[in-house]
Amino acid sequence: MKPPPFTYHAPTTVGEALGVLAELGPEGKVLAGGQSLIPLLNMRLAAPPHLVDINRIPELAYVRVDAGGVRVGALARHAELERHASAYQAVPLLRQALQLVAHPVIRNRGTTVGSIVHADPAAEMPAVLALLGGTVELARKDRRRTVGAADFFLGPLESCLEPGELALAVYFPRLPGRTGTAFVELARRHGDYALAGLAAAVTLDEDLRVAHARAAYVGVAPVPLVVDLTDAVRGVSAAGERSWTLAGRLAQSEVQPEADIHATAEYRRHLVGVLTARALHQATQRALPEPDRTETAP
Repeated sequence: MKPPPFTYHAPTTVGEALGVLAELGPEGKVLAGGQSLIPLLNMRLAAPPHLVDINRIPELAYVRVDAGGVRVGALARHAELERHASAYQAVPLLRQALQLVAHPVIRNRGTTVGSIVHADPAAEMPAVLALLGGTVELARKDRRRTVGAADFFLGPLESCLEPGELALAVYFPRLPGRTGTAFVELARRHGDYALAGLAAAVTLDEDLRVAHARAAYVGVAPVPLVVDLTDAVRGVSAAGERSWTLAGRLAQSEVQPEADIHATAEYRRHLVGVLTARALHQATQRALPEPDRTETAP
């Protein structure tokens, strides 16, 4: 299939791109990795009159690690972030999630910022940003603003990005010490969108008992759904506990799954309980000092 006709723009600087987007307004659509946009164009599910290709702006292709976290530019590919050793050391959840994003050929071209801006509630990277309390840096010709994940996602495939704006970068904050993370999901086939999944983070106290636990769910709500699970697992011994059933039940009461051709709402809610237990166990083990870790499933 072929896309509908459009006018092609290829700016070479951020300033030029912002100027073009300001002129086009709602008629302009940004092309970065294109792994979501191109199929939509080819299937005629999107028909923007103008396409603004930002791939000739090298200043947007970066992954930077600082004391606070990891900043990812608009043209950094999933694969680059996945393989970035310093980013993994700072925020291990990035690699844990990216390994589940589609297939290597998609990750070689797709961008992390583009995935977040696409705002698919079944995608992994929006959930990661939501769990970490990350931010998105947005720019237009006359101003810049930074939006937190809680305010960025408005609904399925809908974000607060305004006409004429360009998402320049996203920032993933580091988590505190004695914190482990995990990303687990269930898909019909590896690389498919998950029927349900979650990113989890568990922080231990000095006695290696659970002090705080949170999860961000995909595929079971209109936006990435962040649930505080602390009340269900506070005080659990990380070294010996193998039951996370209460946390799974708490999560099941918070999600809003819908039925489709792939799964019923009831099955997705069941998966939330099972996957929550699995993710919390993995995250807790990763929060332990190295000699105390085990990787057995709950």
